[in-house]
Amino acid sequence: MTATMMLTAAPAPVASANATAFAYRLNFRPDIEGLRAVAILTVLGFHAGVPFFAGGYVGVDVFFVVSGFLITGLLLARVTAHGTFSLADFYARRARRILPAAGVTLAATAVGCWLLLPPLGRADAAYDLIAAALSMANWRFIAGQTDYLAAHAEPSPVLHFWSLATEEQFYLGWAPLVLLIAVLARRRGRSALPGIAVAVGVVTAGSFALNLSWTATAAPLAYLSSPSRAWQFGIGAAAALAAPYVARVLSGRGEAWARAAIGWGGVAAIVWATVTFDGLTAFPGTAALVPTLGAAAVVLAGQRADDRSPAGVEAGRLLATGPARAAGRLSYAWYLWHWPVLVLAQARLGELGWPARLALVVAAGVPAALTTRLVERPLRFSLVVAARPRRGLAVGAVAVAVPLAAALLLGSGAIRMLEADARSAAGPLPVGAASGPWLLAAPGPAAQGGPVRPAPAQARVDFPPIAGCEIPPEATTSPACRYGASGAHDRIVLIGDSHAGQWFAAVNELASRRGWAVEVLVKQGCPLPRLTVRSPQLGRTYTECDSWRRQTLSRLAAEPRPRLILAASLNRYTADARVLAQGWDNSLDRLVATGAPVAYLRDTPTFGRDVPTCMSGELKSWHRCAVTRQAALPPDQLAEKLAHRPRQGVSVVDLTDALCPPGPRCPAVREGILLYRDGAHLTSTAAAVLAPRLDHELDRLGLLPAVDR
Repeated sequence: MTATMMLTAAPAPVASANATAFAYRLNFRPDIEGLRAVAILTVLGFHAGVPFFAGGYVGVDVFFVVSGFLITGLLLARVTAHGTFSLADFYARRARRILPAAGVTLAATAVGCWLLLPPLGRADAAYDLIAAALSMANWRFIAGQTDYLAAHAEPSPVLHFWSLATEEQFYLGWAPLVLLIAVLARRRGRSALPGIAVAVGVVTAGSFALNLSWTATAAPLAYLSSPSRAWQFGIGAAAALAAPYVARVLSGRGEAWARAAIGWGGVAAIVWATVTFDGLTAFPGTAALVPTLGAAAVVLAGQRADDRSPAGVEAGRLLATGPARAAGRLSYAWYLWHWPVLVLAQARLGELGWPARLALVVAAGVPAALTTRLVERPLRFSLVVAARPRRGLAVGAVAVAVPLAAALLLGSGAIRMLEADARSAAGPLPVGAASGPWLLAAPGPAAQGGPVRPAPAQARVDFPPIAGCEIPPEATTSPACRYGASGAHDRIVLIGDSHAGQWFAAVNELASRRGWAVEVLVKQGCPLPRLTVRSPQLGRTYTECDSWRRQTLSRLAAEPRPRLILAASLNRYTADARVLAQGWDNSLDRLVATGAPVAYLRDTPTFGRDVPTCMSGELKSWHRCAVTRQAALPPDQLAEKLAHRPRQGVSVVDLTDALCPPGPRCPAVREGILLYRDGAHLTSTAAAVLAPRLDHELDRLGLLPAVDR
């Protein structure tokens, strides 16, 4: 994402300690400008959800290769001409090129967040904006995407800044490394190119190996981190090193056809990846070789030993056309603007179809063009700013400070509002009703708005108090987790995924009233029915889930028989009804074989969006965060099957009417109780309120001995 150029061979050695047969000099490369257009258009199509652009995320890989080629080429030109270069000048150039447009976009995004997002969304965005301004966005998003408990958060309006952070982190280490090699070579009177070539090879090979390892074990880390992406900059750097040699090889007879074959082959690789890759492709991994090598091929195919423009049937001729170059010139600012425009518009308007999303990302070209014309180019080409490195660095510092200040203002204002909401919701927790249409035993006057318990910011962290017992995706064995009466001989087993764990507060209450313990056997994102699924957090087949399920069911069979087994699981891991039924039959057979009665807790409503974020902006109108009953309550195959064909030893507990009373919509709040901590899990507060109702249902089914209420 920087100036296009050509690396050409000089006819004579350079006069420096790094004398070599080739000198690297910079010329304009219109075809690279057009290649950047290909990259941005694939990204825009992907984010807009345009058909046949499911793999459009590879546009970022193209940007990485182009960046590695151009920036390393710039360093090579300095080294071969002068034997060294100024780090201050290098980073000043980067600051002038990258930071002003980014700073303007981030500051404008902060304003948009204040106007269009609810308070909790503003607070989240403020942290994201700070990370983006400091070029650390990728690590913040890695933490969020590898955290199962944060998996239901709304998309960040600056999520795309992960790629800029990755790029800046790479050059923070790469430029000093090249300088060190150049200085050592100069002192020894040798060329720096062999040392730089070795460094390129080591960095590229090491990063690629890390990419393969992490893609197989921690996909978000592989996708977003600079160490696992450095190899793509390295491929670009290798192309820069090879460029003069390639230019000489391709300068003979049949040049046009050779360039055409290489260039069009590269374009075809990028297009093929865009069309055939999707969200299930193990990426980066080996799949990233396709767009990465494709981009390198396009770059090298256009390399010349002179200043001629692409001709004949070369891919570069198409890429060098006016429209392609215009889109390429705009690509950086367009990339910056398109995502916040799309995210903030959908935050206000709701999920849009792909034609509307495409219109939004195209419209983002307007602020992109203004930013390019009024901010990026004037500062980038200013003779006054370029005259001294410290001026460019000062421009960069301001471009970082402004969005940081905007983010702090956005966050502090949002936090004050959230704290006021929390104070309004203070007070003792009301008692839930054991039966009937009301959620609470003593419901107050009917209300459609007002403070809620827990307050939206607290709801986000209102987890069941079983830390360490709801094991994360990478774990395969549940620890010994028993809660309740010390030395209790009887126990209730709570088993399943996080949709089982959400019921802990209710189960613990009814167990403690009988002097029993609760054994927690819960694994995040792991279906209790025997199904092999894919983990979004790990980015691969969830083998740890299969191991955990097998070990846990065997463990239950070997332990003393519990008084009751409560099983729950998200019932939407697969759309294949036959496979799901077989999976449940297998697991239920194992549970029933323990001799304990088994109660299946029907799955709770799913909202498909972050409920606390929505409620933080709608406390006066709770109904605005409700969703249709059809969307929130898809069929629960197991519950319906057991209702029509009861199974010996297995009962169904259905509390759906308490959470979603009969009617067209399911509420997010009932009688002042905020029911969900995200888009799919109950708050622990709601579970506690539902304890009397769960107790009553289990008593009615004859699964628990009655106690005085």
